[in-house]
Amino acid sequence: MKKRIVITGAAGLVGQNLIPRLKAQGFTDIVAIDKNPGNSAILRKFHPDVRVIVADLADPDTSSWAGELAGCDALVSGHAQIGGTKREEYDRNNKTATERMLEAALRHNVPYVVNISSVVVDSAAINNDYSETKRIQEALVAASGIKQVALKPTLMFGWFDRKHMGWLAHFMQQTPIFPIPGDGKFLRQPLYGGDFCDVIASSIRQESTGTYTIAGMEKIDYIDLVKAMKKATGSKTRIQKIPYSLFAGMLGVYGLFTKNPVFTVKQLELLATPDVFEVIDWPAIFSVRATPLQEALHKAYSDPVYSKIFLEF
Repeated sequence: MKKRIVITGAAGLVGQNLIPRLKAQGFTDIVAIDKNPGNSAILRKFHPDVRVIVADLADPDTSSWAGELAGCDALVSGHAQIGGTKREEYDRNNKTATERMLEAALRHNVPYVVNISSVVVDSAAINNDYSETKRIQEALVAASGIKQVALKPTLMFGWFDRKHMGWLAHFMQQTPIFPIPGDGKFLRQPLYGGDFCDVIASSIRQESTGTYTIAGMEKIDYIDLVKAMKKATGSKTRIQKIPYSLFAGMLGVYGLFTKNPVFTVKQLELLATPDVFEVIDWPAIFSVRATPLQEALHKAYSDPVYSKIFLEF
C-alpha cells in the first residue's frame, strides 16, 4: 500500500507485533520511532526494510524525527511509560512526549492518528501514575482536532512482551515456586497483542474513528490465567498462594533494590482492582479474528524464535 505509516514507541510490544502484520498486508513505507537503542536494534534486525529512528520524543530538540511526519498518512501513537516508580518518568513519557508529537503532527498536517490508549483510563484505580498520565495522554490527543480513533486494550500479551504476562511466563520457567497474591481471584480480560495489532491495521485501512475498548473476549481469574500460561509454556513450577500483604511487602523490598522493577506495589493494586470492561464485538467492527485464549498463549510463548526474545525495560 502507498500509505506512509509512522509509529511511535515502535520497538515495544505493540510496535514489534504490528510492523510484521502491516508488512504482510502490503504496507511498505513504515517509519518506526523509539527511544530505546537495544529494542530498536532488535526491530532493525527483523525488519531491515523499515526506517528505524532512535529518538526521545520528550526531548526539546525534535529535529531527528519530526520531519518524518511530512507526508505521513497515518500516525500510530504507541509510546508510553508503563512501569517504574518515579512519577516524573510517567509525566515525561506520557505527557511531554505526546505534546511534542502532536505539535509536530499539526505542523506537518498529519491527517489521521491511531491513539493507543488503555482501559486504565476508565479504571476504578486511583493514585496510580500510569492510569493518571494515560488519561492525560488520551485527552491531549483527543483535543488535537486530528481525525482519530482511540483504542483501549485490556491487559495485553504477545511476542516481545517484557512486562506483565511476558515476564510472568519467563519467570515461571525459571523458578520452582510461582507465588500468587491472595486467592488469585482477580478477574482479568487478557488480550492477544496479535489481535490488537490486527485492529490497528484495520483502523489504518478504514480510517476508523471513535473510541473503542478492545477487551479480551474471555474473562478469566488471574490464578486460572497463570495455570493456562503454565500449560502453554510447559513449565513445571508449583503455583503457591501467599497472603496479599506479604506479597505486597516482598514487592516493596524488591523495589528498594531495583532501579526499574518489572512489577511494583502500584501494579499489584491495579491487578487487584475489581474492573470488568464491556466486551464489544470488535472482531466484527474491525473485520478481524479473535484468537481463542489458549491458542493465543501458545502462539505467544511457544514460538521458536519470538518467544525467546526479551526487550529491555
